[in-house]
Amino acid sequence: MSTEHPGTTDIAVVDLDCTGSLCPLPVYKAALALGKLRAGDRLRLTTTDPGALEDIPAMTRQRGDTLVLSEITEGGQTFIIEKGTQR
Repeated sequence: MSTEHPGTTDIAVVDLDCTGSLCPLPVYKAALALGKLRAGDRLRLTTTDPGALEDIPAMTRQRGDTLVLSEITEGGQTFIIEKGTQR
């Protein structure tokens, strides 16, 4: 899925469903997916692992990415991560 970024090039928004996966798989899969994206692209991660509420923000800080959204949903959590320029 792509969406237009005003005034620049297209950015990708990639969905990653890690529902049912436990630590460390959501972090590992998110890092792999982010590694394939360009700076500015976004990853929408869905997970049911309660540990992800701490693990995903820590991963984004370590990688130099931006955590745009961290939301507790009825069935788990949703994160939107914008890939930084560091990796």
